[in-house]
Amino acid sequence: MSIAYYVILSLHILACFFLIGVVLLQQGKSQDLASAFGGGGSQTAFGPRGSANVLSRATAVLAGVFMVTSLAMSMLRPQDSSILDQVEVPSPSPAASAPAGAASPTSAAPVAPAPSAPASPAGN
Repeated sequence: MSIAYYVILSLHILACFFLIGVVLLQQGKSQDLASAFGGGGSQTAFGPRGSANVLSRATAVLAGVFMVTSLAMSMLRPQDSSILDQVEVPSPSPAASAPAGAASPTSAAPVAPAPSAPASPAGN
């Protein structure tokens, strides 16, 4: 198999882990506990608005890397790598291809209709 496939696969896995980390680091707008009590976000590491720009850009870049590596892996995938490619499909038997409602030619006794239930009295 090609070495390029494994290089792209390792880049894809790294992008997945970093994308998960960046998304988990992000906060919603004014959804932290300090803003509920009037804190305004001055105690954050990136300042009140700086973290949104850095993490948003990182998310966009990592999402792009994820999509590009996904497409590259689909084009470079090794042939016959799926277990489903190796499964042989059995040919259908004549008995299995008959419709469910049709009677089989080997049945000797006709099927009798089910007895009907007695009518209930009208004056309940």
